[in-house]
Amino acid sequence: MKKVLKNVSFVFLLLKMCVIFGQETSAQKRIIIDVGHGGKDSGAIGINGIQEKDVVMHIANAILTLNDELDTPLDIYLTRYNDTLISLSDRTKLAKALNANLFVSLHCNHSDNPDARGVEVYVANATSKYSDESTWSAFQVQDALNKGLGFESRGVKFANFQVLRETSDYCTAVLLELGFLSNGDEGGYLLKSKSIEALSLVILESLIKKLDSYERVGY
Repeated sequence: MKKVLKNVSFVFLLLKMCVIFGQETSAQKRIIIDVGHGGKDSGAIGINGIQEKDVVMHIANAILTLNDELDTPLDIYLTRYNDTLISLSDRTKLAKALNANLFVSLHCNHSDNPDARGVEVYVANATSKYSDESTWSAFQVQDALNKGLGFESRGVKFANFQVLRETSDYCTAVLLELGFLSNGDEGGYLLKSKSIEALSLVILESLIKKLDSYERVGY
């Protein structure tokens, strides 16, 4: 019970899920944006003390704001809505409980080499029915970040990250490493609110295109 009470945002999402499943009439595709780290887990710490957990929260909130301005907003849920630590297993359980069609985990990178820069996109290294779709989605979002914002592309990579491993069997799932907080240029870029909005817009546009492709092929 104590663990449930601490994870207030997770409880809120589960309650919202119950309302949806009780009243839902739309077949709109559902997106889970996994906001990395949180609470005592700061994630990477970069220049000027910038913390990964804060950067990805700013990005997620900006995506929600931009989404609300659409004529037909996407059905987006976050794994956390504040500075709360949610376990990795609870993040993936939420995606499964909400019957997500797309799971996108937001992170930022760090390196001991201050010159390391660019965007990496990960998919699960285990084969599933969604492997090809996840890999294609990873290439698409990486290309969008490169062409839209000039981020260097470090490639689509395969890993055994828990949030990918536990979602890849039932939805398209990718993990984004959105630049290096340890790099002066990229860390400085991610400190600016206008940069966060631009980055969030590119991600949201990628989500819209992905869901549009689902509709065309009857996914």
